[in-house]
Amino acid sequence: MTRKIFIWVAHPRATSFCSGLADAYQAGAEAGGATVRRMDLNDMRFDPYFEGYGADVPALEADLLTWQENIAWADHLMIVHPYWWGAMPARAKAVLDRALTSGFAFKYHSRGMGWDRLLTGRTADALITSDTPTLIDTLFYLKPPRRVIRNQVLKFCGIKPRKVVQFGSVKLAEEAKRARWIERARTMGRTAA
Repeated sequence: MTRKIFIWVAHPRATSFCSGLADAYQAGAEAGGATVRRMDLNDMRFDPYFEGYGADVPALEADLLTWQENIAWADHLMIVHPYWWGAMPARAKAVLDRALTSGFAFKYHSRGMGWDRLLTGRTADALITSDTPTLIDTLFYLKPPRRVIRNQVLKFCGIKPRKVVQFGSVKLAEEAKRARWIERARTMGRTAA
């Protein structure tokens, strides 16, 4: 059975190292026989303004509905994003705020603190780029981007994380190191297929 992979490049700029990682991951996945769909944040059009969950939540725009459809279609997700000020970029976070909705990604129980994870049966990889060296991020900041994407996003919705990898420092990395990171993304894509 052909593996269905959805790649989301959650970087607001069209040309970025994140895009290069996604390109390599996609090439590896397609070489492994997977069918791939991809969305790039810089191409998505939606209102990032969000007042919170409640009765007055505005309808999702076409790109956010397509994003949801791609997640529903996929067996496996790949999210690649930069690490800015302790988290993913605000516009990427707005996609999660707006589109990982109750009834689609999760559903709270009417009583108590429990919830149903509605996206079970899927796996995911995540690649995170940072200017902070990974060791410093781990020792001093306790790896917030990796914890958030793994626990508060993927696992919360029922998606099983496979590989959550942070590459840094991108700013200080020489071309040979960046090439190794690109090759690792390609290998991850091939393995995911």
